[in-house]
Amino acid sequence: MYIINMRAKHKLKTCTWIFFIFFAVICNASFAQQVQPVSGSAAVFTLTDMQEIVLQNHPIVKQAALLSKEASAKVLQSLGKFDPAINASFGRKIFGGTEYYNHWDSELKVPLWLAGADLNVGYDRNVGIYNNPETRTSTTGLSGIGLTIPLGQGFIIDSRRNTLRQAKIMVDYAEADKINQINKVWFGAVKDYWSWYLAHQQYALINEGVELASRRFAAIRQQVIIGDKPPIDSVEASITLEDRKVQLQDANVKLTNSRLILSNHLWNSQGVPTELPANALPQDTNDTNKAINQLVLDSLLQQASENHPEILKIRYQKSKLDVERLYRQEMLKPKLNIKGSFLAGRRDFSYVPDYYDFRLANYKVGIDFAFPLFLREERGKLREVKIQQAEVEFGLQQTGREIQTGVLSAVNEVKALQAQFALQTKNVASQRVLVTGELQKFELGESNLFLINSRETKLIDMRIKQAEIVSYYQKALAELYFRAGKRIDFIYTNN
Repeated sequence: MYIINMRAKHKLKTCTWIFFIFFAVICNASFAQQVQPVSGSAAVFTLTDMQEIVLQNHPIVKQAALLSKEASAKVLQSLGKFDPAINASFGRKIFGGTEYYNHWDSELKVPLWLAGADLNVGYDRNVGIYNNPETRTSTTGLSGIGLTIPLGQGFIIDSRRNTLRQAKIMVDYAEADKINQINKVWFGAVKDYWSWYLAHQQYALINEGVELASRRFAAIRQQVIIGDKPPIDSVEASITLEDRKVQLQDANVKLTNSRLILSNHLWNSQGVPTELPANALPQDTNDTNKAINQLVLDSLLQQASENHPEILKIRYQKSKLDVERLYRQEMLKPKLNIKGSFLAGRRDFSYVPDYYDFRLANYKVGIDFAFPLFLREERGKLREVKIQQAEVEFGLQQTGREIQTGVLSAVNEVKALQAQFALQTKNVASQRVLVTGELQKFELGESNLFLINSRETKLIDMRIKQAEIVSYYQKALAELYFRAGKRIDFIYTNN
């Protein structure tokens, strides 16, 4: 009977060691593989998928697209100042059977771009007993065609040309502002995407650790029941399992919140906000090998200095002030307008002579002159424009410096994260070796459960740190191109 019990215990002990060898192989294989989707029905939501949704449906992106349309509308308004205009008036008075007056005045005014002149075509008919002799005409009326030309103020540039030039400049300004706003929206979406990626990786790794701890606890409990292990080992395994469950709950909250934050960027084509599906998974990537060489850096610095939206906005603002300054300088001149019209009766147009004798011609001419003696208003406005130009110039210098520094700073961060990822990858591989070795020592009775749990927990933490570096790297790479003024999706579609 004693021999039979001894053989049974030996057989049970042998089965236990076989179980631990199998468990060690499973653990090693589990830590060696990439994190797999938790749900078999899960779908990968890639950054390209989000790019399509954000750039097509995001309200701020749609709002930014309206900036160019608004600027074009203002150009149309400015062109309205060059629209031909017809003015006409009619008045008649009859009292006591007497026609006091019968007035008909009409004019077609065509503003001309050249020299701020106006072309005038008119027809007047003023008859009656009590008409002003200066305006009285025959019963057939009087027609005329003439010009009004400013020789002083308004000859080089006037109010309407000033408004139109500035409106055209603001179209380019609005386009740069649109790109800048879209870049900001996309940059924020990219950062939230990689935060979601990190939260998912953290949850998956901790969940994997919970499963390992659960299997180990079940195995230890069976050994404790048969008396092969002391009860304290079961307590140790239980504490590790419960501790990882607490971490898993915390990771689940972070994952849920990161999914909600990412959903802020998701809208459908009807403008209705949508939620990121619970079974959606981020794309898996360990691509941290995109080298930022000197050629790429020079290209980014050139982009930042020449085509950055913020730089372009300041330059367009500077051009707008240049036009305003030219206009204010023009306002310092005296107003000197000459105007003249050739006059003819309605029937006179039926005959066109071979030459025109001005001595016999019918015409009307005039000169308008005005000049404020101190010009304080005009000089004050010109001085204000010059001050604004100086402010813009200083702002351009400072903004350019900050952008260049931002690009270099982002490059340094990307390179540092590349180096950190390479080191962390080596550390993770070394830690896997330690975990495998500790399990083998445990099988031989030369280790204990505390060391195995410590090694395993350290490996989980190191893999989470590795995923954190990947997340930070992707954010830093996005920030690099954002600071250079390129569209953020450039790094995913063109590189």
